[in-house]
Amino acid sequence: MQNLLDRILSRDNLRTAYDRVVGNRGSSGVDSIGVEELKAHLRLHWPRLETELRAGTYRPQAVRGVEIPKPNGGTRLLGIPTTTDRFLQQAIHHVLAPIFDRDFSPFSYGFRPGRNAHQALRQAKAYINEGYQDIIDLDLKSFFDEVNHDLLLNLLGRKVKDPILLGLIHRFLKAGLLLGGLVSTRDKGTPQGGPLSPLLSNILLDELDRELIRRGHRFVRYADDCSIFLKSPRAARRVLHSITRFIEGSLRLRVNGEKTTICRPVHFELLGYAFVSTYKKGERGKYDLRVARKSWQRLKMKIKAITRKTTPASLEERIERLNSLMYGWVGYFQMGKIWGKLRELDAWVRNRLRYCIWKAWKKPNRRMRAFRQLGVESGIAYSWSRSRMGGWAIAQSPIMRTTVTVERLAKRGYQSFTKYYEQIFHDSRTA
Repeated sequence: MQNLLDRILSRDNLRTAYDRVVGNRGSSGVDSIGVEELKAHLRLHWPRLETELRAGTYRPQAVRGVEIPKPNGGTRLLGIPTTTDRFLQQAIHHVLAPIFDRDFSPFSYGFRPGRNAHQALRQAKAYINEGYQDIIDLDLKSFFDEVNHDLLLNLLGRKVKDPILLGLIHRFLKAGLLLGGLVSTRDKGTPQGGPLSPLLSNILLDELDRELIRRGHRFVRYADDCSIFLKSPRAARRVLHSITRFIEGSLRLRVNGEKTTICRPVHFELLGYAFVSTYKKGERGKYDLRVARKSWQRLKMKIKAITRKTTPASLEERIERLNSLMYGWVGYFQMGKIWGKLRELDAWVRNRLRYCIWKAWKKPNRRMRAFRQLGVESGIAYSWSRSRMGGWAIAQSPIMRTTVTVERLAKRGYQSFTKYYEQIFHDSRTA
């Protein structure tokens, strides 16, 4: 039987890892080698790289630090490895993930094959509707920056007996971080951005899952988001106190006391969703999923960015970007009660597109010709083309609604959120 390093460096595994890295695209690291140049780079340097990997002397390059804004304020630090290091991490991930995943908790849903956020949401809803309605919404403070390397390597060592492979993973963990022109060393943490990071986080947090299962608690975990469901506020306070001791003592992580809360379902949010009472006869105390307010706000901010009149883009480009956003958003939030809000959203989006069209026409004579081409009588076209109304008021006016119609927008590629939602709902019902 091949040892783990032989399996990682096998031709088939390396080819799969290469295809995944290239397919994911992504930015270049500190060496500025992009995915388009990776094949040529590997052809030139692979004999040396393989020798170093087998001898245990390979040294990963520093990761490039990038700060990205969080939706609720602040920034999140991403560490982007070089494409070569991403390729090697992906090759390791392909071999190690099946070994560890088969023993992970059934209540862990993040970054695992065959598991997803929708399953986590259904499980949370089931707990709530079974009466477990005092919820610990647990927040781990700067989780990816706090991972203890020694503890993580000990957990890896339970199944990985190859010291060369363990040493390589350790060096990936300790790779320096280039940020602001300076390289800092790392003695803890696993930077987000590398293919190995999600697996390593699940290996560590599986210890939390095991402890919760040992205590008989109902919980849902998605990556570092963990929610524990109990039947009374007193039990929730007791469990929060004891599980905090376990996390900070045994796992050497920190619980964020400011963001960790004990709440009821109406104040609970999970993975972009919230919960609302059904108020149906015979279903007192039952809850259903809805889209969280912040999720709606983030969607509208993205739509505003795409349809901002000062952004240089053709109507077709705007519609293409809107459709791409819509496919992902509706696909993810289809479990919420969104029909009514989607109808309102569609009307708003169409008005924003009409505003962009009106501004693109620019001058009165161009607007008059456009109205004439859309079938408006000369006198009316002349009058509206010289209107002193503001652009947003014009976009919502009868002249634009009856000329730049839904049907005409559809010919340019436009598709409404409600129509796509109906299509998904119909497909799910007939599947």
